[in-house]
This record gives sequence, structure tokens and C-alpha cells, in this order.
Amino acid sequence: MAWVVRGDTGMKLFDKAELRRELTDYLGVLLGVNLTALALVWFLIPNKIAAGGVSGLATVLYYLWHWPVGHVIILINIPLFLAGLVIYGTGFGFRTFLGSVVLSLAVEYWGKMVHPLTLDPLLAALSGGVLSGLGVGLAFRFRGTTGGTDIAAKILSRFTTLTAGQALLVLDGIVIALAGLVFNSVELMLYALIAVVVSGKTIDVVVEGFNYAKAALIISSRSEKIAARILAELGRGVTGLAGRGLYSGEAREVLLCIIGRMEETRLKQLVKEEDPHAFLIISDVHEVLGEGFKEIKEDGKSR
Repeated sequence: MAWVVRGDTGMKLFDKAELRRELTDYLGVLLGVNLTALALVWFLIPNKIAAGGVSGLATVLYYLWHWPVGHVIILINIPLFLAGLVIYGTGFGFRTFLGSVVLSLAVEYWGKMVHPLTLDPLLAALSGGVLSGLGVGLAFRFRGTTGGTDIAAKILSRFTTLTAGQALLVLDGIVIALAGLVFNSVELMLYALIAVVVSGKTIDVVVEGFNYAKAALIISSRSEKIAARILAELGRGVTGLAGRGLYSGEAREVLLCIIGRMEETRLKQLVKEEDPHAFLIISDVHEVLGEGFKEIKEDGKSR
């Protein structure tokens, strides 16, 4: 059975699986937005922690002129929403619009329904950073945003090598500095910085996964024996890449292998035993999809 949905670009046909994925995405964005709103009203706003972004600016304006935080968020989000609409299309635009509006409403709603959980600024910065990072990360993972500088960060991460969390750090740093000047408090600025760093790291974990894997590049004259031992002793696949030293002009096979974090020491020992002069590069891998690691589901998400 198929469902017909009318959108901005006309009629679109959805089967049950596609419709379920769409609904899951919207529910994921809504959950992320509400977690972000709770981070604001539970921890950040009551402690004057302007942890960057539109919510940080709204917090500053709230204490300066008593402007409602939710109202300020939606007003600032309007031009950012239009930019996201142009770059990502109507699908992203609607999710962003949904996230922006619901965040504004959720901040006002939860602000009346719950009370601050702590007035210790350090605890507030840490807890608020984790909770807001979880909320923003969920929204990103389900192809939306919570609005504000999340949109700018998503755009920046698309056109640069920065991750979503790193882009937020750059943009939010500007807001933090401004808040520090307005509140005339270095301590509050430092607490806000802690919240932003914690939030950015949490976003990367939610969006990209934990650093549980390593990528190894091995250049050796004994590559076949090293590859055979990796296959036999570590049980990991190895790919041979054609390489050539530009100084010597000598052709040499380069081995590529993805291993678990706990296997790094064993791999180093194995390579050293076979060729003490081998050239070994090991780097962190945020997410590995495929045989031996996480599977790729039909909707493109990992599991």
C-alpha cells in the first residue's frame, strides 16, 4: 500500500517503509528539540550561562530587557531558516522550521512547567552541555536541526572539513565572548565555554558514533607476510593498494586495514616482528560500516 503526500514540489508517493522513516525522522527531531529546551530551562538560563547560539543571545536579552527567550529564538531563526531552505531544499526547510518553532514553544512551555535542577554554575554547564548536545545531535541525526546556529553549523560543516560540533564551537565562541562582555563576568564566560565544548563533543558522539575503530596504513617490503598474519591472527580484512615512492621511484604495496581499538597494540607488535623498518600510520575512525562492523540499514542509517 502506498500513501500520497502533497508537498511544496507537488505530489509525492510514499510506501509504508518510506512513510515510517519520515515519521521516525520527525519524531527524532521533536525529541531532540525538547531535550534542548529542557537543557535551557533546567540548567543554562537560570545560571546565566549563554552557551552560544541563538539561545545564548536570547539568554542575554532576557536578562537585559526581560524579552522572552522563546520569542527571541523564533525571531532570530527566521533568516537562518530561509538560508537553510535555499541550500538544503524543502525537506530540510520543513524540518528546520519544525525544529525552530517547537524549540521556541518548548522553551516557553517547559519554563512554566519545571524548575531549575541546580544553581551551581559548574554542574549546570556540564549537565546542560551534555543534554543540549544530545538534543542537537539527535536532531542532526534525523536530518533536521533545532534552529539557530545549528543551521549555520550544518551549512558550514557541509562546505568545510569541520564536523558539526567543531563548526558550532567556532560560531558559539563569538556569542560567548559577547555574553562575557555584556554580563561583565569572566567566570560566566568560562562556564559557557565549558558547556559549549561538552555540547560539541556530545553532538559528535551522537552524529558520528564513538571512536571505537582504527584505520592502519602499512608500507613494507614484506607486505604479503604482514597481510597474511593480520588475516590469520586478527581476523581482519586487508586491502592492498598500489603505491610508489616518489623519491626512490620504487613501487610498493600499501596495506589498508580497519581494526578495533583493542587490537592496535597487537597490530603494532605483529608489524614490528615481520618488518622493524615498516612505515605504519594509525588514525582514529569515527564510524565504520560494513562486514565486521556496523551494518548499513536500508534508510542509510547505521545500526
